[in-house]
Amino acid sequence: MKDAFFSAFAKLTGAGDAQSSDEPFTASRLRIEVLSGLTVALALVPEAVAFAFVAQVHPLVGLYAAFIVGLITALIGGRPGMISGATGALAVVMVSLVVEHGVEYLFATVVLMGILQIFAGVMQWGKFIRLVPHPVMLGFVNGLAIVIFLAQMSQFKDPGSQTGAYLAGPALFTMLGLVALTMAIIHFLPRVTKVIPAPLAGIGIVAGLVIVLGLDVPRVGDMASIQGGLPEFHIPMVPLTWETLEIILPYSVILAAIGLIESLLTLNLVGEITGKRGGASQECVAQGVANTVTGFFGGMGGCAMIGQSMINVKSGGRTRVAATTAAVFLLVFILVGSPIIEQIPLAALVGVMFMVVIGTFAWNSLRILRRVPLTDALVTVLVTVVTVMSDLAVAVVVGVIVSALAYAWNNARRIHAKVELSQEGEKIYRIQGPLFFGSTDGFIELFDIASDPETVIVDFDDSRVVDQSALQAIEAIAAKYEAAGKRIQLRHLSRDCHRLLTKAGHLMVDSDDDPDYELAVNYSVRTGILESGH
Repeated sequence: MKDAFFSAFAKLTGAGDAQSSDEPFTASRLRIEVLSGLTVALALVPEAVAFAFVAQVHPLVGLYAAFIVGLITALIGGRPGMISGATGALAVVMVSLVVEHGVEYLFATVVLMGILQIFAGVMQWGKFIRLVPHPVMLGFVNGLAIVIFLAQMSQFKDPGSQTGAYLAGPALFTMLGLVALTMAIIHFLPRVTKVIPAPLAGIGIVAGLVIVLGLDVPRVGDMASIQGGLPEFHIPMVPLTWETLEIILPYSVILAAIGLIESLLTLNLVGEITGKRGGASQECVAQGVANTVTGFFGGMGGCAMIGQSMINVKSGGRTRVAATTAAVFLLVFILVGSPIIEQIPLAALVGVMFMVVIGTFAWNSLRILRRVPLTDALVTVLVTVVTVMSDLAVAVVVGVIVSALAYAWNNARRIHAKVELSQEGEKIYRIQGPLFFGSTDGFIELFDIASDPETVIVDFDDSRVVDQSALQAIEAIAAKYEAAGKRIQLRHLSRDCHRLLTKAGHLMVDSDDDPDYELAVNYSVRTGILESGH
């Protein structure tokens, strides 16, 4: 009966999908998932409050977003084990909107942001995350680790200071000592026992020590009160006019893009750690639904959180149960648990996040920078720097563009030809390398029209015609040979090249011309038609 219950529970929550065939969902697994969710919920509180301050909205706006976004993505997201909530990457974009137009416009923007993300998921645009190269991923995790580290510096400020001065003297040393103690517990406890997640134990032990000894250190309650009620349905109070759309649409597009990029990259990262792959398009839809609902319930929106996701997977969370539990615990904190949660020292939570930084940063990237191609090393460093200095979305876009340009340049230099003469006196150019916009100049320079014989054969057996620029280059060479009174013959065009030429209006033959059949085509400049021949 007991086994049947946990089996049914696993199917209901999707936990079974995240478990291997030899690891059934049991009471022990449920305990790990729940405790992992509790750990994540404790770490979510100061983050959500801090990001609400960044966006200049009430702390409950950030907490409600963390609860709603976290709950919905936990239930229907593309990757069990991922944690979503209010994030700093979105908050820094939101602040100018809130300052200029007010929080109601923010809620409307979040609703539209969610709709755009749902559209992206339905269109299955999430698959384009595959185009992100590995050096960009390394730069992403390194940059985000640095951002998480820098974000913790605000926790070292004196809550009693009107100028935002940092702690100094004994207060600073006490804070640092508690942070170090938390990190030590997280590092060494798993060697003794794994009954309770090490981050949760670290928070609990340090919090108990602070409360018992009455240490005067910054606590969660010093940031803001987290007490509140259930989020209420609320239609954004903005005029339904074209002017409103002009205001919120640019912000919605930017927020939707940032949210999806960070979520999909986190999805890939969590997948690599857990050995499980998630659905990118499903995650887009889940993020969209979560943000749309959040906008109608007074939340600031959100996306996947790499820091909390790392806490979850390091604590043993592998299913939807942990993420769902984290969201539920967060709501419990808001409704009834605020007096207790507000007593937790910030030092304990900072210690947890510092361990996340250590675990997130790709330290091996420092070792392999000298071994990988220079372009890849530069992309990794570039994405890291831009992530820290600007934001994640810009960094990823810059990294992808630079990687694409480097790839195009390298392929452009690969075009060359092996030249030989046939027994009939024909000159054969055996083209090697892709023929596309970047290599057309090099392709044209391969031919010696003035010195070539009456008949010239261009063999594409080891090449591929990629785009319209390649077609124009072929036409240009053919025209030059025509003007010189010479005949050019094209051989071994593959089926996909035939389709491209046909679409461009240059080919009027059956699509049977393939290197495997050793066929050739003759090009006529007068008719603009490539005619098949043997």
